[in-house]
Order: sequence, then C-alpha cells, then structure tokens
Amino acid sequence: MSAVPLSSPTASPTAHPTRPIVEFASDDPAFQADPYPTYAALREREPFCYREHDGEAYVWLTRYDDCLALLRDPRFSAAGPIGALREPGIPDAFRRLGLILDDMMLLKDEPDHGRLRRLVREAFTPRVVERLRPRVERIVRDLLDAAFDKRGSSARHMDVIADLATPLPVIVIARLLGVPIDDLVRFKRWSDDIAVVLDGSVRAAGLPRAAASAAQLGDYLRDIVAQRRLDPQRDLISAMLAPRDEQDALSDDELVANCILILIAGHETTTNLIGNGTLAFLEHPEQLARLAADPGLVAGAVEECLRYDSPVQLTSRQAREDLDLCGLPVAAGTEVSVIFGAAHRDPRQFAEPDRFDIARPGCAHLAFGHGAHFCLGASLARLEGEVIFGALARRMPALALAGEAPPRRPGLVLRGLRALPVSF
Repeated sequence: MSAVPLSSPTASPTAHPTRPIVEFASDDPAFQADPYPTYAALREREPFCYREHDGEAYVWLTRYDDCLALLRDPRFSAAGPIGALREPGIPDAFRRLGLILDDMMLLKDEPDHGRLRRLVREAFTPRVVERLRPRVERIVRDLLDAAFDKRGSSARHMDVIADLATPLPVIVIARLLGVPIDDLVRFKRWSDDIAVVLDGSVRAAGLPRAAASAAQLGDYLRDIVAQRRLDPQRDLISAMLAPRDEQDALSDDELVANCILILIAGHETTTNLIGNGTLAFLEHPEQLARLAADPGLVAGAVEECLRYDSPVQLTSRQAREDLDLCGLPVAAGTEVSVIFGAAHRDPRQFAEPDRFDIARPGCAHLAFGHGAHFCLGASLARLEGEVIFGALARRMPALALAGEAPPRRPGLVLRGLRALPVSF
C-alpha cells in the first residue's frame, strides 16, 4: 500500500512550525464545551499544526483528506507512546498498567494486531450483531419503562446519561463477554478510571487510580478466564480461549488486556454517541420531529450524530521514520493526531458542515477510524444508536432539555457528557 500524498498547508510560510498561529488550551472549559470554532480556525489557517506538551512534540492534522491519508499511510504505527510506564524505577502498579496497555490490539501493529483481531471480529460482524437487535430493543424498552415508573406520571424527567446512555452499552458488552450483570457498577467505575489513560489530556494525578483499577479489573477477569477454561460458555471470553490453531493462541495477559479494551471501548464511546446525539436532537427539535415522522431515517441519523459531534475526537499514530508531512519535516517517533472533530466539519468534504441534518447524503465520517484499525464494534454501536434514537423519537417526541447547558466530561480524545437532564 502506498502513502497518499497529504495536502500542503496554507498557513503563513514565515510561521515557525513550533510556534502555533492559533493559540488555545485543550483544557479550557470554553474549548471543552465547543471545540469546533477552534478546529475551524486550525483547519483554515494551520491544518498541519505542531504542538508541544511536557517537552514532547506532536502534530495535529485537521483537514478531512489529510486525516484519511494518514490513516492509510504505512509509514505510521498505531503503537502508543506508553514506554514511560514500563521504565525501571516507576511503581510496580504503573508498570503493570503499561503492560496491559501494550497488549491491547488498539496499540498493536502487524502481525500481532491481525492475530488479536481475528479472535474477536466474528462476534462483531454486521450479521451477528443484527441478531442482537431484539435483545437491545428489550433492554431499551425496560430502561425507558423504568424511567417512566421512577419519575411518576406527573414528573416527566430523566437523565439520559444515567438512565439510558450508560446502562445500555454496559449491559450489552458485559453479556457479550460473559461477565456477570450484577457487577455493572464495578465495571463502570473501573472503566472510567482506566479510560483516562487513553485520553490525550490525562494528567499524572489520574494514573494511580487508573493503575489500581486496571489491576483490580485484570484480577477479576483472570478469575473468569480460569472458570471458562474449566466450563466454556457461549460468550466471547470462551471463544477467545478456543483459537482455531496454535498460531492464533492468546496468552492470558493478551486475553485479559483485550477484554479490558472491549469492555471500555464497547461502552465508553457508545455512551458518548447516545449522549452527544441526543443533545444534538434537543438543540435541533425539528430533526427529532423529522425522525418521529419517518422512522426510516434512523440509520442515517446515527451516522450524522457520529459526524456532527463525534464521541471520539482524535486518534494518534507515530512516525516510523523521518519523513515529510504536508511539506514539513517530522522526526521518527513523533506523535501525529488525526482530529476527527475538525475533519468532520471540513466544508471541502461536507456541505454546510455545521448544520445537523439526519438526512445528509453520503455521510463518509471517520468516527470509527479507517483501514486495519477500523473499529470492530462499529456495527454494535450503530445498532444501539438506532434503537435508542428510534425509541426516543417514538416514545418521547416532546423531549426537551431541562436546565442549563449540560456539563461535559473533561478530555481531549473522548467527548461526552456528565449528565443530560431532560423533560418528556
């Protein structure tokens, strides 16, 4: 596969690449609330953007074509910059966290990436996932019924995040893996703690909790793996323990690490899809009415939600070698980030990109990545989004935001809401 040429930047030729034209702080509450004006400025004035953090240089790409090209480019590795967690002298808990991350397929290149992915992908094909639709519909119906019953007939309020967006994907992914539903609260806590490590804005203060939760979840999963070795079930953990040939066999460390990845990726991003998408409908009630009038639009509505306010805002690659990118030098080992949030509002790719339109034709977003690392759970996330948004439009056509702007969770990679109070 050959690299696709990346476009040349339009920023001033006199600007030094380490001195940004567009200044912003990724942890600024205003940026967290609405990063899209900043992304627009970067995309038009500084599409190839050098940044520095803690003495390390990294690069942002913000135009759609450049982002797509980089995801196709074999000169870049998916391996993450986690070596510091394995260096001598750091606490054992941090080193263990680093080893867990290092075994995740998300941060692997070939041939290990393909070997790990083969053992999981059969559970997430569109055909297999579609069989889950009745189960997902039943879970959503039960969650909505509980929201109605809990609030009473006169007080029609709920929190979309707590009552729908969090429990649905956790229940679904836990059942797929074969872990007890009774432990959902612990799964969510462990997952939230570990997920911050995968976010580009993580601070050192979050590492001890992440390391502790990774160790606890790892020990918990090892016990389940031991049980499945003795008594296999019809679940994903059992399937991962029974490779077709010895070449595909997983070590216990690899199995546990990728169960952790599936648990986190299987619900964190879908929770954000449901929350961000519901908020988009609340801010554009005419689109919710449109969906209520024509349920056939639901599949396209999910794609538009993924584009308009992506649950994953960026992904990163590392340069394998010294190279030129957009006409500027990039040293081997430099982290280059594909900014989905910017690419998805690129007017060169999407007409009127700041408009939320659930009937948008040909919505070729990158929210699930591209190429070898295309998200395995894409079909499942789409199914859950279709069922949730369809049910909200059908059962709660007068859905409205209750109160002020809902609070955002801090983070640069994962974009989601802490809460989303609504009336219905």
